[in-house]
Amino acid sequence: MLDACLTPELASEITLQPVRRHGVDAAIFFSDIVIPVKLAGVSVEIVPGRGPVLENPIRTAADIAALRPLDPDALQPIRDGIAATVAQLGSTPLIGFAGAPFTLASYLVEGGPSKDQQRARTLMFSDPHAWAALLNWCADVTGQFLRAQIEAGASAAQLFDSWVGSLSEINYLRRVAPHSKRALDHLRGLDVPKVHFGVGSGEMLHAMYSIGADVMGVDWRIPLDEAERRLGGGVPLQGNIDPALLAAPWGVLEAHVRDVVDRGRAAPSHVVNLGHGVPPDTDPDVLTRIVELVHGLG
Repeated sequence: MLDACLTPELASEITLQPVRRHGVDAAIFFSDIVIPVKLAGVSVEIVPGRGPVLENPIRTAADIAALRPLDPDALQPIRDGIAATVAQLGSTPLIGFAGAPFTLASYLVEGGPSKDQQRARTLMFSDPHAWAALLNWCADVTGQFLRAQIEAGASAAQLFDSWVGSLSEINYLRRVAPHSKRALDHLRGLDVPKVHFGVGSGEMLHAMYSIGADVMGVDWRIPLDEAERRLGGGVPLQGNIDPALLAAPWGVLEAHVRDVVDRGRAAPSHVVNLGHGVPPDTDPDVLTRIVELVHGLG
């Protein structure tokens, strides 16, 4: 998978296939959260059935100090992949994608996926200076990664925080939010909408929005009208079809999609999307039917 992400022709083709097949209104660049980490020289591989795994997890202040800055030239495959994709999309917009600093740091410290990010959270409290240094490094590499996509032609940027749900709101605000803001600050001077999404983030939607997002992504755990209420109103939303329902009978799924669209009307605008990724065993024809349904709802 990482080879595909870093081969411009493959990344472009994989990005374009859902647009051709399902008729979606935008493409999102095919990539992985750990790509900027790999480009910065960290040894990481995707292990089937597990996900990103690091050969040498980051555990100490010395490990953090040894991390190298990301060479801008290393991002050329990303720029080339974006440019090739935009050239074929025509008027269909392309969304750039990057992992948020906390999620990157979690992978680096845990050495791979984790249920509770316990090692990462322990480092956050036991050595706050090392933690801040690590998240600053993560913010800069992922911010550069996102900026390269926008400069190459992507129309919007999404910052994706897979593991933020393991934090309390107060610890997010004190020890994570400034670094997520630093990542988005790499987009200064570029007039593009910024989407901020986190899994399990219902209790910190407002905190995540406050770092400078234009659109808030919402997972399946809370209804969109409730998300809009928690955000104080006036915030565009993205979400939040439950991926588990993609395998349900069509009548059940259709009712759910209609409910998501109805609740999304509480927001000034709504990007209909899943509340997280597409499960690998999903019937692609179901995705096409969802797109047709949503387009029919206007």
